[in-house]
Amino acid sequence: MRRSSINPDSLDLEERVISLNKCQKTHKGGRTLSWSALVVVGDRRGHVGVALGKARGIPDAIRKGMETARRCLIRAPLSGTTIPHPLTVQYGAAKVLFKPASEGTGVVAGGAVRAILEAVGVRDVLTKSLGSSNPINNAWATMKALQSLDTPEMVAARRGVPVETLLPRRSRTVMSANGDSEEVAAEVAEAAEETADAGENQDNAN
Repeated sequence: MRRSSINPDSLDLEERVISLNKCQKTHKGGRTLSWSALVVVGDRRGHVGVALGKARGIPDAIRKGMETARRCLIRAPLSGTTIPHPLTVQYGAAKVLFKPASEGTGVVAGGAVRAILEAVGVRDVLTKSLGSSNPINNAWATMKALQSLDTPEMVAARRGVPVETLLPRRSRTVMSANGDSEEVAAEVAEAAEETADAGENQDNAN
């Protein structure tokens, strides 16, 4: 996993173990036992990191996972208490659907998806697992989804256009409390006149 430029020491991170997996390997002289720990760290304000630590003992596996997760933090763009837009992400055999939810809905998710969303600070969201229930693949799918989120401001900056142009026409009219309503209404009226003129011209041609 790529090292992050975010300084973990400047954040108030919470640590949580998502799952533990035991692995036994049989040798000629006996069995060797090892553990893998899937852990998540987050500050509930948009920063989160997930990692997998492996060691012969459970405490060492958790410690290694926490250290790696703190080095691989990402910043997820949130929209209040939910995510900016719906999306479906696939990682391996795991496929997870994410949808924004109104305030008070809660985190409708389970397993690794719920742990990561709570760690990043999402309090209202709807999710559905459409593929494998493997917690590791679901964790990587959730992280991929958080990295794929875009706010309207981010999209507008990439396209070099005002944020208002990305909103539906009805939303633009509602937002016109700043004095834009007349301009938007004029644009709608002008478009309607052009459509009517085009219809009359076609009728005359026929």
